[in-house]
Amino acid sequence: MNKKDQMYIKNIYYMLSYAYQTLQQQDAVDVEAEAFDNIYDLFAAILAKGIGNQVKRGLSKEYIEKADELSILRGKIDLTSSIRMRTINNKRLVCIYDEFSEDIYVNRILKSVSYALICRTDVKRENKAALKRLMFSFSEVEKIGLSEITWSKLRYYRNNVSYRMLMNICYLTVQGLLLTKDNGNYRLASFEDEQQMHRLYEKFILEYYRKWFPMYKPASKQIPWAVEGEEDFLPVMQSDIMLTDGDKTLIIDAKYYSKVMQKRYDKQTLHSNNMYQIFTYVKNQDRNMTGKAAGMLLYAKLEEDIYLHKDYRISGNKISVRTLDLGTEFKIIAEQLDKIVIDYFE
Repeated sequence: MNKKDQMYIKNIYYMLSYAYQTLQQQDAVDVEAEAFDNIYDLFAAILAKGIGNQVKRGLSKEYIEKADELSILRGKIDLTSSIRMRTINNKRLVCIYDEFSEDIYVNRILKSVSYALICRTDVKRENKAALKRLMFSFSEVEKIGLSEITWSKLRYYRNNVSYRMLMNICYLTVQGLLLTKDNGNYRLASFEDEQQMHRLYEKFILEYYRKWFPMYKPASKQIPWAVEGEEDFLPVMQSDIMLTDGDKTLIIDAKYYSKVMQKRYDKQTLHSNNMYQIFTYVKNQDRNMTGKAAGMLLYAKLEEDIYLHKDYRISGNKISVRTLDLGTEFKIIAEQLDKIVIDYFE
């Protein structure tokens, strides 16, 4: 693996750190000191650290309903099952009762994803060993098929909020594992699932600005249509990142594609749908036509050898196009993000 790809893996970790702020210091992985050959090795290291700290705090428990043949009454009797199974002949009854157990959905996901990573040949031996050691603490937890996980079932509350980051890592891992055909060829830049990486990229940029530029009120806001009369059936205009300072607004549309440009009639152009979208957002935001609303398409630069730094003035508003190189030092990525804000607002 080349240096650029290793840099990209490190930057995924930094993006995760911003996007899901539950990566606390004690769960952190020293990506500068460790060389990760692929994304699953990184995820294995993060899970080993995170699960280790969760085990120290104690695995989350919930009351779950169980049904067992018992010689002593517990909970309520399932008479139908007792008769059907003829347990009464053995002086036993089928009882239904609640038990405070670690065998709950989030722990099942952790165990299942950990074993999936342990079985991968591209995860380092030390990371596999760390996960294996932790699995002794999951002896009372059942495994679940990765394709059977229903992510919408996950609920977070005060007692299990520490699981949020772990579940996000599991989710990204599973999406990649289900989509990849493990033939030894790994296209790092696409990370198997462009859609999931797009969400991470978008959330990272928003949270980065929230952390370092709160004075510009970074948010993912809906933009109202500048219409007169009814708005029935008009689609929602949801911005990725909106920054404001007084009457000045910058709308950033984060784009994560393996190919930044499209090709038509042997000519490379920007994706037309992206341009139409950002232009529509800006013009509806600038309903009074002051020219103080601007838009930017911010493309993740992956494998393509392309660098975009374009500014257009269209119908009185500034529309910019930039690339953010994810294969460089994170310090340089941060400088690029800072420059976007400084150039527009300061």
